Amino acid sequence: MEKLPPLNAIKAFEVAARSGSFTLAAGELGVSSAAVSQQIRNLETWFGKQLFVRTGNRITLTDAGHAIYPQTARALGDIAAIGQRMLEGGLRTRLVVSVPFSLAELWLAPRLAALLEAFPHMAIDVRAEDDPIDLMRQNVDLRISYGDYHYPGLRMVRLVHDDVLPVCAPEFWHRHGSGDPGLTDLHESLFIHTNWGPNYASHPSWADWFAACGGSRSPDPSHGRRVGLSSLAIASARLGLGIALGQRVMAQVDLEAGCLIALSSVSVRLGHPYCAFMPPAKADRADVAALVGLLVNAAPTTRG
Repeated sequence: MEKLPPLNAIKAFEVAARSGSFTLAAGELGVSSAAVSQQIRNLETWFGKQLFVRTGNRITLTDAGHAIYPQTARALGDIAAIGQRMLEGGLRTRLVVSVPFSLAELWLAPRLAALLEAFPHMAIDVRAEDDPIDLMRQNVDLRISYGDYHYPGLRMVRLVHDDVLPVCAPEFWHRHGSGDPGLTDLHESLFIHTNWGPNYASHPSWADWFAACGGSRSPDPSHGRRVGLSSLAIASARLGLGIALGQRVMAQVDLEAGCLIALSSVSVRLGHPYCAFMPPAKADRADVAALVGLLVNAAPTTRG
């Protein structure tokens, strides 16, 4: 067997590179920051290369660090998968899917129902959580993420680049609609605003939609309804609480059922696509590949 680098140092390097911090890596590994730093120095000595640039409390990967990170992440993922298979022994396969909160009910659940028709005896574990997560440590088979930048060492498939468009309940439009297709005459209190939180800045707003229509209106969120999840915006619109700038993938079922109506064909794309990430050792598993196929083929056609 060829000489191996120090494996504890490889693990410390992978966690530090993924988290971007010796402090965060220390917390995940249950050791001190000094211990992580020492492991990185050991690895740098072994390779004869500097792997991180250290600036105060900040670290960034060097060219050498970028060169080895994908391989180390993949290798550790393969080792974790082997260990999990050995621990599970003869237990049936369990598909572990991690998904952002908003996508879990309105988009993922119907696709899982279709998957269970093909794999009726499959055990499925769905976890709703924010990025980033540690797929190997948490034994996740497939992570659906907003954006293609969270998990550079994993297999990635782009699922859908979603867009948003104005939607509301038919009864709501019957009561409040002005007949103005540009929505310029509606009172600001009738608009539903989605706040994605402090970690996101690329989600289109009502101001972006009006600009796409050629207008300059910008409804004030303080005068309307505000929700913290895209799925809540859709649910609020379905209940007749206002007009949401709804994501098409989440509104699709309600639009087809007539529970929601689209008030315009003009739409605005999200800043990033939704992507599926998988540990390389699990990406070709039949159930994982089948779910990815369903998610790709179920992507709606965008317009506007």
